[in-house]
Amino acid sequence: MTFLVERISYSAQGRRIVKAIEIEGTKLTIGRHPSSDIRLADLNAALRHAVVQRIAPMQLQVSAEEGVGVELDGRKVTSGTIDLATGGDLRIGKNLLRFAPTAAESEEIRVEVEEVGESAADEKERSDVRRFAAGSVMPGKRAASYVLVAVVLAVFLAWPLWFVSQREQAQAQAQAQAQAQAAQPEQSATTDPRRIAEERRERAELRPAAGFAADRLWISGHLSQAHASLENNCGACHVRPFEPVRDESCMSCHRDITNHGDTQRAPQEAAARLARSQPNLTGFARFQLTVAEAFGHDQGRCVDCHREHEGPLRLANTVQSDCTGCHTDLTSRLSGVRFGNVVDFGRNAPRPDPDGHPEFRPLALINWEGDRPLLTRVALRGARENSNLSFPHEMHLDSQGGVAQMAQRLGQRYGGRQGLSCADCHTPTPDGTSFQPVNMEEDCSSCHSLGFQQQGNVVRTLRHGAPDQVVADLREFYRGRAPARPAQLSAAARRRPGDIGQVRAALQYAQARAGANMSAVQAIQSVFRPDGACGECHVVNQRGPLDFHVRPVAFPTRYLLHGWFSHAPHRRTEWPRESPAIPRGAVFEGDQACLSCHVQAGSSRASTDLMLPDMASCQSCHGGEGGRREAVESGCAMCHDYHLNQGVPAMLVRRQARGQRWHTTVTPVARLTAAR
Repeated sequence: MTFLVERISYSAQGRRIVKAIEIEGTKLTIGRHPSSDIRLADLNAALRHAVVQRIAPMQLQVSAEEGVGVELDGRKVTSGTIDLATGGDLRIGKNLLRFAPTAAESEEIRVEVEEVGESAADEKERSDVRRFAAGSVMPGKRAASYVLVAVVLAVFLAWPLWFVSQREQAQAQAQAQAQAQAAQPEQSATTDPRRIAEERRERAELRPAAGFAADRLWISGHLSQAHASLENNCGACHVRPFEPVRDESCMSCHRDITNHGDTQRAPQEAAARLARSQPNLTGFARFQLTVAEAFGHDQGRCVDCHREHEGPLRLANTVQSDCTGCHTDLTSRLSGVRFGNVVDFGRNAPRPDPDGHPEFRPLALINWEGDRPLLTRVALRGARENSNLSFPHEMHLDSQGGVAQMAQRLGQRYGGRQGLSCADCHTPTPDGTSFQPVNMEEDCSSCHSLGFQQQGNVVRTLRHGAPDQVVADLREFYRGRAPARPAQLSAAARRRPGDIGQVRAALQYAQARAGANMSAVQAIQSVFRPDGACGECHVVNQRGPLDFHVRPVAFPTRYLLHGWFSHAPHRRTEWPRESPAIPRGAVFEGDQACLSCHVQAGSSRASTDLMLPDMASCQSCHGGEGGRREAVESGCAMCHDYHLNQGVPAMLVRRQARGQRWHTTVTPVARLTAAR
């Protein structure tokens, strides 16, 4: 048996189009499901709406899915039969299926499927429902929309505006009354001046009105956690209605925030340069900026980055695009820029890119003006530091040299180690960020002793940092070792007649005193000569026979002024990638962690070597924002602070407070002092 299904449609000109398919079997499925024999593209039809099945040679059974019905020969039923001798019509939604009359001996049943629209019964049923609906007595859509617009304007615009005007009038009256009362003699029951001043201040203080404030309807969202205390004080930031928040409102609380850019220029000139540094927008972005400026949203305001009413959340981290939007091609818009363009810190790796990130230019001590150090920003390659200190790192870090052997003999201090380590001289600051200045008494005196004479358990030492005092102490010491004045030189002493004995005693006494003075001179000169106690480490200038001047020693307290670096997260480092010399995940601690960045320290023989890591050394572990997969993601805000306060970038402080990074500003001092 075969069903011949003919789908009928009409062209735009009214021409009838018939597409026929043959379906073998005794059953025909109808519905929206793709597997149906007759698929109906009608939302009024169920997925498997009905089944037509042959139950007798000249009879078909129609069965609808439970819960839905069909219209069979004008009647709504859930099941029924079709006599093939006369045919029948089956309607489902907008589709009409005509079963044509079939001869008794025929094995082919012809079915026409045509979309004819809704039936009269469905349309009548909907008309009956509409008569009893509320829409028949409600006003039309246009009238309702006009009423709704009026209600919105009245509730959300007129009422808040009226409330704001009333509040401003009340505040003005209260302020005028407070000023008038302050100008009059105080009438108070108490005579305590502090109590009188407190009462006057309480009356003059303007508190927000209790209850619901109508202008709260304008709030677009809750304030951040940092500004949660201003939730009911909109006037703290929004000074005037319909006026954008000005930077002056922010600066009224954040007084210590510095400007961005060149802080040496006047505020007006610095602001003008900052405006010129903004990128040149074109197209739709420029149109948006023009519209924003027309409504007072000037470019470069605080709220451009510090956005509020985003919910009770923490301040979001600064994204790199906020920085590179200007710094990618900054030199093309500003003249006199002392640094290059910046695109991404990780762009230089694995091969250098001049537009990725400029090489570091640290602030180093290059020259002196008398005893005043002159600091200059220099390029790392080939730079020499003039600190006036003689200290070869190679000698002190050599595990087989004489310094290491001395450390072995001083086992009580160094724990029986084979040599010195970086931590023996470089002590971290309490916050772990940098290191304390090297101290002679605590860091050097165990090996470089300044003692010159011992009496029992008492050791006489030279005073470090006081060359004039060293000369005076040595002179006094050797003067005390001269012989006492002979008794025969005394006026009351008995002596033989003649002067020969007295002359001989005086000559011997003078020779003894001259020898003691010569010993003092020799000791002083030996102390200040290049291989002496002072000259071994310091630069000594001799300005007279016994007038020695030790050049002062100085080092910059911070080499990278405009970049932040903390040693605390780098005390234990892991190698992030696979390399021929170092396997991935290798852990560096102690001297290995130090020398992995300060690689020159192991071979440096002069104090003039500037042993700072270059940018390539940092890029071995750090990549840009969203850079190499194996690198530490490092955006601009990780090392740089927008407000140039020379402190810890705000992003690091926030991450530390959230427990997302190592401590950079708070490190237990007890642990550091115990390590010494």
